[in-house]
Amino acid sequence: MDAMNPTALNRKLSAFVALSEAELGVLDRLQRRRRRFAAGHDMVQQGQAPSRIYLLVSGWVCSYKVQADGTRQIVDFQVAGDFLGLRSLLLRTSDHSFEPVVDSYAAEVSAADLLAAFDEAPRLAISMLWAASRDQAMVVEHLVGVGRRDADARMAHFLLELGARLALVGLGDGDGYDCPLTQYHLADALGLTAIHVNRTLRRLRERGLMTFRDGHVHVEDRQGLVTLAGFDPAYLDQTGPLLA
Repeated sequence: MDAMNPTALNRKLSAFVALSEAELGVLDRLQRRRRRFAAGHDMVQQGQAPSRIYLLVSGWVCSYKVQADGTRQIVDFQVAGDFLGLRSLLLRTSDHSFEPVVDSYAAEVSAADLLAAFDEAPRLAISMLWAASRDQAMVVEHLVGVGRRDADARMAHFLLELGARLALVGLGDGDGYDCPLTQYHLADALGLTAIHVNRTLRRLRERGLMTFRDGHVHVEDRQGLVTLAGFDPAYLDQTGPLLA
């Protein structure tokens, strides 16, 4: 996606609310103040008191927490159309950090601009509440994955979820998607070691379910992958607008 193309967020929120031209215009204005963020350099640090949120226009970002022993737990990955730091405006400080995985573009939005947009287009506030609720549902699934799924099911579920999220904003389809994540990213996100990630991906490949090679995930047997993961996409709530 071109760095100046705002359609990812529009497409994502339109999965919940059938946004009018006027509402889309307000949404586009929120995305005008854009910055480039270099890979590997935090956009927001844990404990920081941010005065703005970010709307990811293009690229990939990981949100993570650092433990006292220096280890990192990746909470989630953000893709185009996702919000960064929305909760922090209410909690006053960020409870985790955001780091671009690749060079990324994001729109900066102040709290005042966000409230003004909600005042002008109240249904935008409803759609963003939906997006925040959906993010929370994904956190619940990730917790279940780390706590109860074995490594193969955990990996399969994560990659299927990621594919569904990318398909929603036009960055993938049922056959696969581009993915810049390394085995170290996957290890920190899934509670595995990098060696365990490598072995898990090899097993999925040898079973003819999927391959992850050269930055691309290719799904070879989608139904088999779904069955292995016990994947039910209902929690992603992206089958069509609920509000006309």
